[in-house]
Amino acid sequence: MTALLVLQEAADTAGKAASPFDINGGVIIWTVGIFLVLLGLLWWLGWPQIIKMVEEREHRIQGQLDQAEKARAEAQKVLEEQQRLLAQVRADAQEILGKAKSAAQKEREVLLAKTREEQDGMLERARNEITAEKEKALVALRREAVELSIAAASKLVEKNLTSEANRRLVADYLAGIEKNA
Repeated sequence: MTALLVLQEAADTAGKAASPFDINGGVIIWTVGIFLVLLGLLWWLGWPQIIKMVEEREHRIQGQLDQAEKARAEAQKVLEEQQRLLAQVRADAQEILGKAKSAAQKEREVLLAKTREEQDGMLERARNEITAEKEKALVALRREAVELSIAAASKLVEKNLTSEANRRLVADYLAGIEKNA
């Protein structure tokens, strides 16, 4: 019966000019029927696949979000670890610098003390050398004085004494002079 209605309506409208606003009941019925059949097929065959794909996509996106969160948490841990290590390295560097300064100060003090000891030793050696040279000079001067005294006494006395006896006589005389002085 619907086919008859469509034919009768087509015949009625054949004489009239078609307008975009004309309502054609047969076309509406066929359109709704085809739509419902396609909707049923889609619901029966396509809908489970669409739901499955949407759920898979949802799981994949959730997994990616979870991985991103884990990666962010791991990055945060690594950042905190790096900051802790950096602080540790800075503290170690400060400690090493402090130790180096302390060691340098101690080394400086040791070197200064060693230099002072060397200066004192050199001064003492110089004093000893001066004293030794002074003693040598005094001994040489005494010998010269003895020789001159013997020469002068020989000429004055014109007595020939042995040179050993002369030396002993002059040395005794000089020793007596030193005691009195």
